Amino acid sequence: MVEVLVATWRDGAFGVGERGYEHELEGRSVQHLTTDGRGATLAVVDDSSLLRRSSEGIWTTLTSSGSQLRCCVASQGTIYIGTDDARVFSLTPRGGDEVGGHELVQLEGFGRVPGRETWRAGQALVNGKLMGPPLGVRSICATLEGVLLVNIHVGGIPRSTDAGSNWLPTIEIEADVHEVRAHPSRPNIVAAASAKGLCMSRDAGATWSIQRDGLHDSYCSAVAFLGDDVLVAASEGHFASTGLVYRRAIDGNAPLRPLVDGGAGWTDGIVDTHCIAVSGSRIAFADHGGKVYFSRDGGLSWSTWSRGLSSPSSVHFPCSDGASSSP
Repeated sequence: MVEVLVATWRDGAFGVGERGYEHELEGRSVQHLTTDGRGATLAVVDDSSLLRRSSEGIWTTLTSSGSQLRCCVASQGTIYIGTDDARVFSLTPRGGDEVGGHELVQLEGFGRVPGRETWRAGQALVNGKLMGPPLGVRSICATLEGVLLVNIHVGGIPRSTDAGSNWLPTIEIEADVHEVRAHPSRPNIVAAASAKGLCMSRDAGATWSIQRDGLHDSYCSAVAFLGDDVLVAASEGHFASTGLVYRRAIDGNAPLRPLVDGGAGWTDGIVDTHCIAVSGSRIAFADHGGKVYFSRDGGLSWSTWSRGLSSPSSVHFPCSDGASSSP
């Protein structure tokens, strides 16, 4: 039985369980894994296709596009997909979910976000080579009440309260956000990992505060929720050799503290966008070195399930009841 799925940029996804690994979509690039809200898993594959994985492990293609797809979220019967060129599409069933197929429609209102002309690519020149992602949608989430939040790299977090028809900017662009995540059961709580620290919102992403207290460095790359706690990955920068995953209570202003105590808590490189997953008391995260860390008891004890996976891109707990906290 697959307990956690780990996607990679170059060699498919690995279903990890107590008996070892199952290699799925071998040789393909898998950019993002998330729940469809009904017990299946969605995956952005090969830059251009959205696939669904059933609870039995069977993959089917929902849509393919000429655009470079990057990430997605399912909300209130619609799937929203972000692209590498900073666009957002909606995918809705046409004539019955599996009967009439799906219709992919670009959300034109996203092209009119105030301040869009100031967005810029998150790339940097490293040893004479341009590194990092282009200007585009890095992550996308939806609150329980359907508020959409899109993380542009680098362009802040545009927000829509009307299913994507209209959008307004929220956090400052210079926060350099790497992932935005909505709480799975508290509709007003949203968190974001940014280069300036952990960003928290208590009004469904309309306004934000930034916290660095307790972090060894402010560069945050991934975020998730564990019940009434928030988890965030921090390091000295995207190309850092080590990093730490931290936690703190959502309520109050306590400093962040390492999720894993002692030297074992240091990761091999950063834990990147989409690479922390939570389901109930289970936590899994993957670092740049290809190690997958797993806890079944809310972080009290840990095991390392795998080593040397090629460039992890996303971690996700598949589930059969439609509930997941790794959107």
